Amino acid sequence: MYYVYLLEDQDDLSWYIGYSENLRERIKEHKKGNGCKTTSEKPNWELIYYEAYPDKQDALSREKFLKSGSGRKYLKKQLKNYLE
Repeated sequence: MYYVYLLEDQDDLSWYIGYSENLRERIKEHKKGNGCKTTSEKPNWELIYYEAYPDKQDALSREKFLKSGSGRKYLKKQLKNYLE
C-alpha cells in the first residue's frame, strides 16, 4: 500500500503533508527528526489523517492535490470537528 498522510505540529498547529510506502516507519523517522527539513526543525508532530492507495501513482497524485489550496480546503472540511 501507499499512504498520503497529514502531520500536525502540536506546538504551532502547522501541517506537513507527505507520502510513504511504509507509514509507520515514516512517522517514526519524522518523530526522530530524520524526516525532512520541515519536520526535523520541529519536534512535536502527530499523525492526524491518512489515506491508503494500492497504486503508487494515485497516492502521489493525491499528495499533490492535498498540498494545493483546494486540497487544504478539503482537509479542513474533513477535519472540521478535530479542528474546532
